[in-house]
Amino acid sequence: MEPVALAGLVLGLSLLFLLGSGVWIALSLLTVSVIIFLFFTPLDPGSILSSTMWDASWNWALTALPLFIWMGEILMRSGLSASLFRGLSPWVGWLPGGHLHVNVIGCGVMAAVSGSSAVTCATVGRMTVPELRKRGYDHRMMVGSLAGAGTFGLLIPPSIIMIVYGVVAQQSVARLFIAGIVPGLLLMCLFSGYIAIWSMLNPDKRGEMPPRTTFFEKIRASKDLLPVVLLIVAIIGSIYRGIATPTEAASIGIVGALLLSWLNGTMTRKMLTESLLSATRISCMISFIIAVAASLSVAVGFADIPRVAAAWVNQMNLSPIALLVVLTVFFLILGCFLEGISILVLSSSVVLPMVQAAGIDLIWFGIYVVIVIECAQITPPVGFNLIVLKSLTGRGIGEITRDTLPFLLILLSSIVLFVAFPGLITFLPELMFR
Repeated sequence: MEPVALAGLVLGLSLLFLLGSGVWIALSLLTVSVIIFLFFTPLDPGSILSSTMWDASWNWALTALPLFIWMGEILMRSGLSASLFRGLSPWVGWLPGGHLHVNVIGCGVMAAVSGSSAVTCATVGRMTVPELRKRGYDHRMMVGSLAGAGTFGLLIPPSIIMIVYGVVAQQSVARLFIAGIVPGLLLMCLFSGYIAIWSMLNPDKRGEMPPRTTFFEKIRASKDLLPVVLLIVAIIGSIYRGIATPTEAASIGIVGALLLSWLNGTMTRKMLTESLLSATRISCMISFIIAVAASLSVAVGFADIPRVAAAWVNQMNLSPIALLVVLTVFFLILGCFLEGISILVLSSSVVLPMVQAAGIDLIWFGIYVVIVIECAQITPPVGFNLIVLKSLTGRGIGEITRDTLPFLLILLSSIVLFVAFPGLITFLPELMFR
């Protein structure tokens, strides 16, 4: 067997064994990096790995990561979930499907706060599930719409996984944020459109329709939600207009989140301590994974795996669309066992050279990857949104998976749409960053 092929085989088997044994993802990646260096390169891994991890850990784009995470932690402890239903209900109650649209729009709002799929799903679900049950809405549609819309936490900026992708692919995080706006809004429309059509076809399952309200009553009901929406607009708008970098916008977000917490009366020493500790734990975990993923990228690079893999793909004469089909299946299989950031950093060292060799725009590919990983969040057995909803509803993973299937199909269909019309992703960043 050729040395490069053997290195690739050892890489795959080692990762499979370590991850299957329950070893931390970061330690698994680091162990495999050392194995590749020791057995398939003539270099000493010590100095190379230490310098690579150091370089990856102080990347300027990563400074936005803990700031956005802390902003989300503060807002989630400031009573935002309680105000979501009260604020959104009067605006969407008249639509076919009624309060089910709160799941979709509420997850869109929370996604712009938390940047995490599981957190978005859990936070919105704690408020909407009891309310929708009380109003007699169909349980399957309630669970499915919440699981599907919870994935917006990965796509709608400021997204944590976009920051990670920007670092590993060496792409502008600001461009990625802007590129995610149109796809995020389009997916919200597709989900709400499906709910409306389903409701009209199943009038006996649509639940209690709320009374109509006047425009001023809607504004009054949204008074607790409007400050958060304005904060989100300020963050994205400052990046969109080129006034602030993502890191500076995250700093603005923290100041705004602290101010909202103080105005809501939730600003306490305990809240601040808990939010800061939680943000620190999450940030350290992600940063450690990114640093050792950079080490793995260097290791497989010295072992010549990316070049050989890219040449192999070229020899197959796969079109860009055929390559995307293969990668979609690959990412969905990984999503059955790993969470989103792990999928991204684990595959980047081999996948990105293939994508570049195929001439695919890396900003477009970043949004594509995020949407595919969104699909992985609602596929068993390790779909994190499914696990969150199991704890919220007490139903089995199999039932929740069945309920979520229509929204998974919508996500997969959106990939076809973005492949057919790539400008839906690329036109806004091209317009803003000429």
